[in-house]
Amino acid sequence: IPLLRRALAMSKRPLLLFASPWTAPAWMRSNGDVRGKGTLKGKAGDKYHKAWANYFIKFLDEYAKHNVTFWAVTAQNEPLAGLFTPPQAPTIAFTAAQQRDFIAQDLGPALARSAHRTRLLMLDDQRIHLPHWAKVVLGNATAARYVAGLAVHWYLDAIVPPGCSLEATHKLFPDHFLLYTEACTGFFMF
Repeated sequence: IPLLRRALAMSKRPLLLFASPWTAPAWMRSNGDVRGKGTLKGKAGDKYHKAWANYFIKFLDEYAKHNVTFWAVTAQNEPLAGLFTPPQAPTIAFTAAQQRDFIAQDLGPALARSAHRTRLLMLDDQRIHLPHWAKVVLGNATAARYVAGLAVHWYLDAIVPPGCSLEATHKLFPDHFLLYTEACTGFFMF
């Protein structure tokens, strides 16, 4: 928080911050640990999913107490990485349908009821999953009304041309923006 406040104070224009979760607490996870392969227990609409959505609101509340607000949150960082992650990595696996249902039944309504004007981004994973992921989530009118845009990572961009992923998705859902949210160099040894 001190570093964010310092960056905000130094900026000549407003900074738009976004947050993306890695994992829920162990008691909410199917494997009982914050690390390794696992999903949220149960299914959308149940006590675990409602509690996880409330964690988002509590996170925003606590930062707001320090005059730090978030422009957006993502529903989950790399939701499919949770299926393939090394045993020590903290993550939650979501399929597109599971993310759709979590957004429609839990996270979207929780954000809408809150005092925060924080936008919700979906996917937050490789663009190789587009446009399929967008069709599943944004094809549902309830989920779509809560989602402002799609968060995309670039690590597998060489596999899928942008016309097949980004452009195709934009044509299908022009009212939802596409935003690269994670990138780095040196990820692949080659």
